[in-house]
Amino acid sequence: MTPETIFQISSTLAMIGWIVLIFISPFWWSADKFITGVIVTLLAFVYAWLIVQSFSISNFGDFGKLDTVMALFTNKTMVTAGWVHYLAFDLFIGAWIKKNSRSYHIPHGWIIPVLLFTFMLGPIGLLAYFILRWFYTKKYFSGNFD
Repeated sequence: MTPETIFQISSTLAMIGWIVLIFISPFWWSADKFITGVIVTLLAFVYAWLIVQSFSISNFGDFGKLDTVMALFTNKTMVTAGWVHYLAFDLFIGAWIKKNSRSYHIPHGWIIPVLLFTFMLGPIGLLAYFILRWFYTKKYFSGNFD
């Protein structure tokens, strides 16, 4: 399979997960289990496969240097792996946000913008959730690992 095909399939799979999170999860309480148990797991396998395919000691040099990291992204397979990495982690965080927000009884309508930020901007969405949860519950640190 070409990197382009893997990119398209992975993006579609992640989009299905986001659609489930945003539109279906209020009616399907175990949506987060489906998303993490199936979609994120599949993306993790794809990521691992891409990394193994491209593995070379020279690819994994000094990650403390920007030039080394930039060199990784001159290869389509590694760019695709990086993209799948983002897709998997952002979707996992989105599923965690949804699950965690339920435990604090935060209405889904308040979570939708947070999920959209997480989908598009990853860590900014997570930060938005922490701020929302703090305003809603007056608790910042509790429940981060539930």
